[in-house]
Amino acid sequence: MNKNKRNKPILKFLKIGALSLIGLIVIAFGSIYVAHQISLKNEEFKIESYGQKIDVFDGTMNVLVEGKGKETVVLLTGYGTASPGLDFKPLIKELKTKYKVVVIEPFGYGLSSQTKRERTAENMVEEIHAVTEKLKLDSFILMGHSIAGIYGLNYVNTYPENVEAFVGIDSSTPNQPWPGFKDAFPNFLQKSGIFRLMVKLNPESFKVGDMDDATFEQIRLLTMKNMSNETMRKEGYALDQSFESAKKLSFPKELPVLLFVAEKNESTLDGWLELHQEQIAHSVKGEVIELPGTHYLHHTQSKQIVKDLNQFLN
Repeated sequence: MNKNKRNKPILKFLKIGALSLIGLIVIAFGSIYVAHQISLKNEEFKIESYGQKIDVFDGTMNVLVEGKGKETVVLLTGYGTASPGLDFKPLIKELKTKYKVVVIEPFGYGLSSQTKRERTAENMVEEIHAVTEKLKLDSFILMGHSIAGIYGLNYVNTYPENVEAFVGIDSSTPNQPWPGFKDAFPNFLQKSGIFRLMVKLNPESFKVGDMDDATFEQIRLLTMKNMSNETMRKEGYALDQSFESAKKLSFPKELPVLLFVAEKNESTLDGWLELHQEQIAHSVKGEVIELPGTHYLHHTQSKQIVKDLNQFLN
Protein backbone atom coordinates (compact mmCIF):
# COMPACT_ATOMS: atom_id res chain seq x y z
CA MET A 1 0.00 0.00 0.00
CA ASN A 2 1.20 3.49 -0.82
CA LYS A 3 2.64 5.24 2.25
CA ASN A 4 0.77 8.48 1.47
CA LYS A 5 -2.53 6.58 1.34
CA ARG A 6 -1.80 5.01 4.76
CA ASN A 7 -1.16 8.49 6.24
CA LYS A 8 -4.33 10.08 4.85
CA PRO A 9 -6.71 8.69 7.55
CA ILE A 10 -4.29 9.84 10.28
CA LEU A 11 -4.00 13.34 8.81
CA LYS A 12 -7.77 13.52 8.39
CA PHE A 13 -8.25 12.48 12.03
CA LEU A 14 -5.71 15.09 13.23
CA LYS A 15 -7.39 17.78 11.13
CA ILE A 16 -10.82 16.93 12.55
CA GLY A 17 -9.35 16.87 16.06
CA ALA A 18 -7.68 20.27 15.61
CA LEU A 19 -10.85 21.84 14.18
CA SER A 20 -12.91 20.35 17.01
CA LEU A 21 -10.50 21.76 19.59
CA ILE A 22 -10.60 25.20 17.97
CA GLY A 23 -14.39 24.99 17.90
CA LEU A 24 -14.54 24.12 21.60
CA ILE A 25 -12.22 27.03 22.45
CA VAL A 26 -14.35 29.44 20.41
CA ILE A 27 -17.52 28.17 22.11
CA ALA A 28 -15.88 28.45 25.56
CA PHE A 29 -14.70 32.03 24.93
CA GLY A 30 -18.07 32.91 23.44
CA SER A 31 -19.88 31.51 26.47
CA ILE A 32 -17.62 33.43 28.87
CA TYR A 33 -18.18 36.65 26.91
CA VAL A 34 -21.98 36.26 26.78
CA ALA A 35 -22.14 35.39 30.49
CA HIS A 36 -20.02 38.48 31.24
CA GLN A 37 -22.32 40.79 29.26
CA ILE A 38 -25.44 39.37 30.94
CA SER A 39 -23.80 39.74 34.36
CA LEU A 40 -22.90 43.38 33.66
CA LYS A 41 -26.55 44.15 32.91
CA ASN A 42 -27.80 42.35 36.01
CA GLU A 43 -25.17 43.93 38.26
CA GLU A 44 -26.20 47.49 37.40
CA PHE A 45 -29.02 47.15 39.94
CA LYS A 46 -26.77 45.69 42.65
CA ILE A 47 -24.38 48.64 42.84
CA GLU A 48 -25.16 50.69 45.94
CA SER A 49 -24.98 54.48 45.85
CA TYR A 50 -22.68 56.44 48.14
CA GLY A 51 -21.66 60.09 48.20
CA GLN A 52 -23.23 62.85 46.12
CA LYS A 53 -23.21 63.67 42.40
CA ILE A 54 -21.88 67.05 41.30
CA ASP A 55 -22.34 68.43 37.78
CA VAL A 56 -18.92 69.21 36.31
CA PHE A 57 -18.35 70.21 32.66
CA ASP A 58 -19.97 67.49 30.52
CA GLY A 59 -20.74 64.95 33.24
CA THR A 60 -21.19 64.23 36.93
CA MET A 61 -18.46 63.49 39.45
CA ASN A 62 -19.20 61.49 42.58
CA VAL A 63 -17.94 62.91 45.87
CA LEU A 64 -17.92 61.22 49.27
CA VAL A 65 -17.82 63.53 52.30
CA GLU A 66 -17.34 62.18 55.84
CA GLY A 67 -16.33 63.70 59.18
CA LYS A 68 -16.93 67.17 60.60
CA GLY A 69 -13.48 68.39 61.57
CA LYS A 70 -12.40 72.01 61.19
CA GLU A 71 -9.64 71.04 58.75
CA THR A 72 -10.44 69.33 55.45
CA VAL A 73 -8.51 66.55 53.72
CA VAL A 74 -9.20 66.07 50.01
CA LEU A 75 -8.29 62.55 48.87
CA LEU A 76 -7.20 61.83 45.28
CA THR A 77 -7.01 58.28 44.00
CA GLY A 78 -4.39 56.33 42.09
CA TYR A 79 -4.88 55.36 38.44
CA GLY A 80 -7.46 52.70 37.62
CA THR A 81 -9.04 52.38 41.07
CA ALA A 82 -12.56 51.08 40.49
CA SER A 83 -14.07 52.80 43.53
CA PRO A 84 -11.94 55.46 45.26
CA GLY A 85 -14.68 56.04 47.86
CA LEU A 86 -14.54 52.39 48.94
CA ASP A 87 -10.82 51.87 48.33
CA PHE A 88 -9.98 54.67 50.79
CA LYS A 89 -12.37 53.26 53.43
CA PRO A 90 -9.66 52.29 55.99
CA LEU A 91 -8.01 55.73 55.67
CA ILE A 92 -11.32 57.60 55.84
CA LYS A 93 -12.15 55.77 59.08
CA GLU A 94 -8.94 57.06 60.71
CA LEU A 95 -9.07 60.57 59.25
CA LYS A 96 -12.70 61.44 59.94
CA THR A 97 -12.25 61.45 63.73
CA LYS A 98 -10.35 64.74 63.36
CA TYR A 99 -10.87 65.97 59.79
CA LYS A 100 -13.58 66.55 57.27
CA VAL A 101 -12.69 64.04 54.53
CA VAL A 102 -13.61 64.58 50.87
CA VAL A 103 -12.99 61.83 48.31
CA ILE A 104 -13.28 63.07 44.72
CA GLU A 105 -13.90 60.33 42.16
CA PRO A 106 -12.59 61.44 38.73
CA PHE A 107 -14.56 60.86 35.55
CA GLY A 108 -14.59 57.13 34.77
CA TYR A 109 -14.03 56.12 38.40
CA GLY A 110 -16.43 54.86 41.06
CA LEU A 111 -19.92 56.27 40.54
CA SER A 112 -18.79 59.19 38.36
CA SER A 113 -19.86 59.40 34.74
CA GLN A 114 -17.50 59.21 31.80
CA THR A 115 -16.44 62.29 29.85
CA LYS A 116 -15.45 63.37 26.35
CA ARG A 117 -12.86 65.79 27.73
CA GLU A 118 -9.20 65.00 27.07
CA ARG A 119 -7.50 63.30 30.04
CA THR A 120 -4.60 65.71 30.33
CA ALA A 121 -3.22 66.55 33.76
CA GLU A 122 -4.45 70.11 33.25
CA ASN A 123 -8.03 68.95 32.63
CA MET A 124 -7.94 66.49 35.53
CA VAL A 125 -6.81 69.28 37.86
CA GLU A 126 -9.39 71.71 36.47
CA GLU A 127 -12.14 69.17 37.16
CA ILE A 128 -10.94 68.55 40.72
CA HIS A 129 -10.87 72.30 41.34
CA ALA A 130 -14.38 72.71 39.92
CA VAL A 131 -15.61 70.21 42.52
CA THR A 132 -13.82 71.94 45.40
CA GLU A 133 -15.35 75.26 44.32
CA LYS A 134 -18.86 73.80 44.25
CA LEU A 135 -18.26 72.37 47.73
CA LYS A 136 -16.95 75.80 48.83
CA LEU A 137 -13.60 74.35 49.95
CA ASP A 138 -11.30 77.36 50.08
CA SER A 139 -8.46 75.72 52.01
CA PHE A 140 -7.59 72.05 52.48
CA ILE A 141 -4.89 69.41 52.85
CA LEU A 142 -4.44 67.61 49.52
CA MET A 143 -3.63 63.92 49.98
CA GLY A 144 -3.08 61.63 47.02
CA HIS A 145 -2.10 58.06 46.20
CA SER A 146 0.11 56.94 43.31
CA ILE A 147 -0.54 58.96 40.10
CA ALA A 148 -2.18 61.64 42.25
CA GLY A 149 1.42 62.64 42.99
CA ILE A 150 1.56 63.99 39.43
CA TYR A 151 -1.90 65.57 39.48
CA GLY A 152 -1.28 66.92 42.99
CA LEU A 153 1.98 68.55 41.90
CA ASN A 154 0.10 70.20 39.05
CA TYR A 155 -2.71 71.26 41.37
CA VAL A 156 -0.54 72.95 44.02
CA ASN A 157 1.20 74.95 41.30
CA THR A 158 -2.07 75.95 39.61
CA TYR A 159 -4.08 76.73 42.75
CA PRO A 160 -1.49 77.33 45.51
CA GLU A 161 -3.84 79.56 47.49
CA ASN A 162 -6.17 76.62 48.21
CA VAL A 163 -3.70 74.04 49.50
CA GLU A 164 -2.46 74.02 53.12
CA ALA A 165 -0.23 70.96 52.66
CA PHE A 166 0.37 68.06 50.28
CA VAL A 167 0.55 64.47 51.50
CA GLY A 168 1.63 61.68 49.15
CA ILE A 169 0.84 58.00 49.70
CA ASP A 170 3.54 56.20 47.73
CA SER A 171 2.91 58.93 45.20
CA SER A 172 4.28 59.06 41.66
CA THR A 173 7.18 61.40 40.93
CA PRO A 174 7.95 63.11 37.59
CA ASN A 175 11.36 61.46 37.24
CA GLN A 176 10.42 57.90 38.14
CA PRO A 177 10.98 55.15 35.56
CA TRP A 178 7.94 55.14 33.26
CA PRO A 179 7.67 52.35 30.69
CA GLY A 180 4.66 53.88 28.96
CA PHE A 181 1.03 52.87 29.11
CA LYS A 182 0.14 49.43 27.75
CA ASP A 183 -3.35 48.08 28.39
CA ALA A 184 -4.08 45.69 25.52
CA PHE A 185 -3.88 42.58 27.71
CA PRO A 186 -5.89 43.85 30.74
CA ASN A 187 -8.42 45.33 28.31
CA PHE A 188 -8.78 41.92 26.64
CA LEU A 189 -9.19 40.20 30.02
CA GLN A 190 -11.97 42.61 31.00
CA LYS A 191 -13.85 42.80 27.70
CA SER A 192 -13.76 39.03 27.14
CA GLY A 193 -15.01 38.20 30.64
CA ILE A 194 -11.87 36.25 31.55
CA PHE A 195 -11.06 38.65 34.39
CA ARG A 196 -14.51 37.99 35.86
CA LEU A 197 -13.79 34.26 35.71
CA MET A 198 -10.40 34.77 37.41
CA VAL A 199 -12.04 36.66 40.29
CA LYS A 200 -14.76 34.02 40.62
CA LEU A 201 -12.25 31.16 40.73
CA ASN A 202 -9.95 32.84 43.25
CA PRO A 203 -11.72 35.75 45.00
CA GLU A 204 -9.35 35.78 48.00
CA SER A 205 -6.42 36.82 45.82
CA PHE A 206 -8.26 40.07 44.97
CA LYS A 207 -9.42 40.83 48.50
CA VAL A 208 -7.69 43.58 50.47
CA GLY A 209 -6.58 43.01 54.07
CA ASP A 210 -9.48 43.05 56.54
CA MET A 211 -12.02 44.30 54.02
CA ASP A 212 -15.53 43.14 54.89
CA ASP A 213 -17.43 40.98 52.42
CA ALA A 214 -20.04 43.65 51.60
CA THR A 215 -17.38 46.23 50.67
CA PHE A 216 -15.44 43.68 48.64
CA GLU A 217 -18.59 42.75 46.72
CA GLN A 218 -19.29 46.40 45.86
CA ILE A 219 -15.69 46.91 44.73
CA ARG A 220 -15.97 43.75 42.63
CA LEU A 221 -19.13 45.05 40.95
CA LEU A 222 -17.58 48.46 40.27
CA THR A 223 -14.37 46.84 38.99
CA MET A 224 -16.37 44.86 36.43
CA LYS A 225 -18.21 48.05 35.45
CA ASN A 226 -15.28 50.48 35.29
CA MET A 227 -12.18 48.47 34.42
CA SER A 228 -10.75 49.58 31.07
CA ASN A 229 -13.61 51.95 30.33
CA GLU A 230 -12.94 54.49 27.58
CA THR A 231 -12.33 57.42 29.94
CA MET A 232 -9.79 55.47 32.00
CA ARG A 233 -8.01 54.24 28.90
CA LYS A 234 -7.73 57.78 27.54
CA GLU A 235 -6.25 58.88 30.85
CA GLY A 236 -3.74 56.04 30.68
CA TYR A 237 -2.60 57.02 27.20
CA ALA A 238 -2.28 60.65 28.33
CA LEU A 239 0.08 59.71 31.17
CA ASP A 240 3.17 59.92 28.94
CA GLN A 241 2.56 63.64 28.50
CA SER A 242 1.43 64.07 32.12
CA PHE A 243 4.75 62.71 33.41
CA GLU A 244 6.72 64.75 30.89
CA SER A 245 5.02 68.05 31.69
CA ALA A 246 5.37 67.42 35.44
CA LYS A 247 9.17 67.41 35.08
CA LYS A 248 8.99 71.21 34.81
CA LEU A 249 7.21 71.46 38.17
CA SER A 250 8.28 71.32 41.81
CA PHE A 251 6.48 71.78 45.11
CA PRO A 252 6.27 75.43 46.20
CA LYS A 253 9.04 76.09 48.72
CA GLU A 254 6.69 77.27 51.48
CA LEU A 255 4.17 74.43 51.07
CA PRO A 256 4.40 71.72 53.78
CA VAL A 257 4.96 68.37 52.03
CA LEU A 258 4.74 64.95 53.69
CA LEU A 259 5.52 61.91 51.54
CA PHE A 260 4.91 58.32 52.63
CA VAL A 261 6.98 55.75 50.76
CA ALA A 262 6.32 52.00 50.70
CA GLU A 263 9.32 49.88 51.66
CA LYS A 264 8.38 47.17 49.16
CA ASN A 265 8.24 49.68 46.32
CA GLU A 266 11.68 50.88 47.42
CA SER A 267 12.98 47.32 47.03
CA THR A 268 11.55 46.93 43.52
CA LEU A 269 11.87 50.43 42.02
CA ASP A 270 15.42 51.69 41.73
CA GLY A 271 15.94 54.88 43.73
CA TRP A 272 12.28 55.15 44.80
CA LEU A 273 13.08 56.61 48.24
CA GLU A 274 15.66 59.03 46.81
CA LEU A 275 13.18 60.32 44.20
CA HIS A 276 10.86 61.41 47.01
CA GLN A 277 13.67 62.87 49.08
CA GLU A 278 14.66 64.98 46.07
CA GLN A 279 11.09 66.34 45.86
CA ILE A 280 11.29 67.90 49.33
CA ALA A 281 14.96 68.92 49.22
CA HIS A 282 14.10 72.63 48.94
CA SER A 283 10.92 72.61 51.04
CA VAL A 284 10.88 74.75 54.17
CA LYS A 285 8.83 72.00 55.81
CA GLY A 286 9.17 68.63 54.13
CA GLU A 287 9.45 65.04 55.33
CA VAL A 288 9.67 61.58 53.79
CA ILE A 289 8.51 58.63 55.91
CA GLU A 290 9.16 55.07 54.82
CA LEU A 291 6.51 52.58 55.96
CA PRO A 292 6.41 48.77 55.82
CA GLY A 293 4.10 47.51 53.12
CA THR A 294 3.34 47.61 49.43
CA HIS A 295 2.07 50.35 47.13
CA TYR A 296 -1.41 50.51 48.71
CA LEU A 297 -0.24 51.78 52.09
CA HIS A 298 -3.68 53.17 52.90
CA HIS A 299 -4.98 49.59 53.08
CA THR A 300 -2.53 48.50 55.77
CA GLN A 301 -0.97 51.61 57.35
CA SER A 302 -3.89 54.03 57.74
CA LYS A 303 -3.47 54.44 61.51
CA GLN A 304 0.23 55.21 61.17
CA ILE A 305 -0.37 57.58 58.25
CA VAL A 306 -2.86 59.64 60.26
CA LYS A 307 -0.66 59.58 63.37
CA ASP A 308 2.33 60.85 61.37
CA LEU A 309 0.15 63.42 59.57
CA ASN A 310 -1.06 64.86 62.88
CA GLN A 311 2.49 65.12 64.21
CA PHE A 312 3.71 66.71 60.98
CA LEU A 313 1.02 69.40 61.00
CA ASN A 314 1.44 70.29 64.69
